[in-house]
Amino acid sequence: MFANRFITFFLCMAFAPTAILCGCNSAPKVNEAEVSLKLRSIQTRSYDTTNTNNALRVAMATLQDLGFVIDNADADLGTVSATKLDNAATKMTITVRMRGKTQILVRANAQYRLLAVTDPIFYQQFFTAYSKSLFLEAHEVDTAAPGL
Repeated sequence: MFANRFITFFLCMAFAPTAILCGCNSAPKVNEAEVSLKLRSIQTRSYDTTNTNNALRVAMATLQDLGFVIDNADADLGTVSATKLDNAATKMTITVRMRGKTQILVRANAQYRLLAVTDPIFYQQFFTAYSKSLFLEAHEVDTAAPGL
């Protein structure tokens, strides 16, 4: 009789922490679709142009200005992939596609150490540089230093 109570007490003590931990999971559930949609909105900008080839050239120039090396560019697919070899390889893929008849969508997708970059500031910095380059290209401003 003492042995049965001891075994019951031992089993209760052994499984109590597990039951408590499982029952107290108060972390909010993350809606992955919502997170994905928010990330996509951070990664995407629209521009009032229809020249996708020019937009890809500007994307390549912008990536190079930011220290990336172009790995692959495909005008038919509307993509440019590049790598920045700093502390760890940062990979970035730019996709350009038409949006309606008067705009293009540019999406930048970056990975750092094989993890998706979710920092809005990272994408904001890229799009700020990209927008300036696209504006200068559209207005045919020569950005080369005089005499070069």
